[in-house]
Amino acid sequence: MNLGVETPSALDSTGRRPIGPGGWLYRADYILGMIVQIPAAILVVAEVIILFSGVVGRYAFHTPLIWADELSSILFLWLAMMGSAVALHRGAHMQMTALVNSTGTRWKSSWDWLALTSCLAFLGLLALPSFSYVIQQSAIHTPGLNILDAWRVAAIPIAVVLMILIGTVKLLMTGRQPAIIGIITAAAIAVLLQYTGPLLSDLGNLNLLIFFVGILSLTVLSGMPIAFSFGLATFSYLSLSTSMPLNVIVGRMDEGVSQLVLLAVPMFIFLGLLIEMTGMAKAMVAFLASLLGHIRGGLSYVLVASMYLVSGISGSKAADMAAISPVLFPEMIKRGAKRGELVALLSATGAQTETIPPSIVLITIGSVTGVSITSLFIGGLMPGVVLGLTLCCLVWWRSRNDNMSGVQRASPSTVGKTLVVALPALTLPFVIRFAVVEGIATATEVSTVGIVYSMLVGLLIYRRFNWRRLGPILVETAALSGAILMIIGTATAMAWALTQSGFSQSLATFMAELPGGKPMFLAVSVLAFIVLGSVLEGIPAIVLFGPLLFPIARDIGVNEVQYAMAVILSMGLGLFSPPFGVGYYGACAVSKIHPDEGIRPIVGYMVALFIGIVVVAAVPWVSIGFLK
Repeated sequence: MNLGVETPSALDSTGRRPIGPGGWLYRADYILGMIVQIPAAILVVAEVIILFSGVVGRYAFHTPLIWADELSSILFLWLAMMGSAVALHRGAHMQMTALVNSTGTRWKSSWDWLALTSCLAFLGLLALPSFSYVIQQSAIHTPGLNILDAWRVAAIPIAVVLMILIGTVKLLMTGRQPAIIGIITAAAIAVLLQYTGPLLSDLGNLNLLIFFVGILSLTVLSGMPIAFSFGLATFSYLSLSTSMPLNVIVGRMDEGVSQLVLLAVPMFIFLGLLIEMTGMAKAMVAFLASLLGHIRGGLSYVLVASMYLVSGISGSKAADMAAISPVLFPEMIKRGAKRGELVALLSATGAQTETIPPSIVLITIGSVTGVSITSLFIGGLMPGVVLGLTLCCLVWWRSRNDNMSGVQRASPSTVGKTLVVALPALTLPFVIRFAVVEGIATATEVSTVGIVYSMLVGLLIYRRFNWRRLGPILVETAALSGAILMIIGTATAMAWALTQSGFSQSLATFMAELPGGKPMFLAVSVLAFIVLGSVLEGIPAIVLFGPLLFPIARDIGVNEVQYAMAVILSMGLGLFSPPFGVGYYGACAVSKIHPDEGIRPIVGYMVALFIGIVVVAAVPWVSIGFLK
């Protein structure tokens, strides 16, 4: 599925849009694109200005802007939703199309039609509840600015309507007859699920298999965007097997997307694109290449170490990956690395560094279970090293036969020169970490410090700042952010639906009654959280199952810090494992690599991570050796 990308037939021999029949569709598509892209780009700029103003006001003038966080939170939901609309227009939503592509080009248009029709069905289901949610929130005033919360959540129905229009135009581009059938089918599905009572309520938890395994697998493997697959499965489950009002799904999506720490995602994506545009990325890669480029797999080792170092700065794995991939990937691809191998390793490092402080997951698990957050921060460092070593072992094995005959070792003078040139760029991670540690900026704000620093370095030192590229970069930031945040929003709604089913309590009861003591409990916990991590975003999973399972671990003699590390890393493995792990699609989004390319190479990295997790679960010292 390639939404938003014109097929060859869409252009004439001169590269212009067709003037004859059907040309109005392409003009409509262009106009809709401008309607969503321009506000999305403006929202990115507004967020940078507001967040950085908060830093300057608090640190430089000792006058906190008490309205800054609230305003940025309001605009953030608009950015997330408009960004999702941009992603739909540009074809930037993450999809799994390996099965679709294997059927050949003959069936491709049929799969595209099915995926787009399913997207419209989900958006149709979302439309009425989203307007109802706005009415519900109109009774609430924001605490600081004292404005109606309806102004914030109005972003959801407006973006949904725009996406319906975009999807309808895309469907019409496939041909009049298929489009009419698709629109009628989508509308019928939406109406059926909107107004059908619980027909399957007597099946109990069997419905979980039907909707969250059967329907979800079918939609994901048919090429439907992952975020829309999650949403359609959740809507189907609630409408057909429960009497729950469907507007609660909109509330859960709002809750998932509106976590202020996630604002770091678009900010770090923008920062990563700026690093590339200003020449900072080129300078850093030139130095790293001169230092380690002659070693087999050298830049892969740099990727593993870089993710370890920057992890936790933003509180978001997607933001961490967005800060690293634009710096290293272009040079690694130039040196012959396969794109699928790169996104597989990036995903693996995302799972590897889940326990590196100051991790939001560590803070969450401490807050809901009562485990000392300080102990979790100390205990989280060594498990990341262990998993990093297992990844490096696999990198060594896969690169052991690489032909390095054409790569010469750089002389000490060359290394020194590239270091001097790269020094302003290499200082950036330290500037970011210093700003967080010294309390200059919060984890959400710190990305804007990096943005301002990068702009100054690009303008004054490297003298590479293409103002004409700024607009496309802002639109790309919005599209990638929308694709990621839409997945998080629908995944949060799905997690809530699983909670309401009683599945979490049933799992806790099962775990408490396991025979075999600590080894069996740890083994089942690891396997269970790998599965849970693949269908639940990390924080919701911790909130659901942490209070239930940690007392059981304590009662049977498992150290809570050790158990936390095993649980978090297991969830990370599931979170970054395709076909359902949303973290994997986030890695694909920020690196702009199609998910299909990483499916095969990621298997080895997932096995390496699993071995490291087994070591962490089996050897308490790895987690608690440095605790007093």
